[in-house]
Order: sequence, then C-alpha cells, then structure tokens
Amino acid sequence: MLTFGLFEAKTQLSALVERVASGEEITITKHGMAMARLVPMQPVTTRDRHEVAARMRRMRSEANLEGITIRQLIEEGRRF
Repeated sequence: MLTFGLFEAKTQLSALVERVASGEEITITKHGMAMARLVPMQPVTTRDRHEVAARMRRMRSEANLEGITIRQLIEEGRRF
C-alpha cells in the first residue's frame, strides 16, 4: 500500500485517483498519522439496488409518525 502526505496528495489527486481506479490502495497521512485511505470502488449490481429499495420500502412501512403529518415535520424543522 502506498502512503502520501496530505499536501502531496492534494497536489497529485488526479493521478492518485487514476492509480486507485487501476486497483492500488493509497493511505493519506497528516503529520505522519494515517487519516484516510483511497480504495477502488466495488461495482454496484442491480441486485444491490433492488435490495436497498426493498429495505427502504420496509422502513417506510414500519415508520410511525403517530398522527403527525409530513407538513408539520417540515414546518417544525424550519423553526430551528
């Protein structure tokens, strides 16, 4: 795994992203301490999307606002 300081990573971000896209992992440090890691993205499959949608539908059906309307929630949120 490669390591770059934060300043160097900022100046070479495009090149680092290209390296990560080709499979490398890169650690970014600040004052010698690891702060972040750049890793390649895992492809999202149609199955993953369907699973997320199913979870959202399940959460929506389980939600209970106890008589409060969405409009009331929006108005309350605007007051703060």
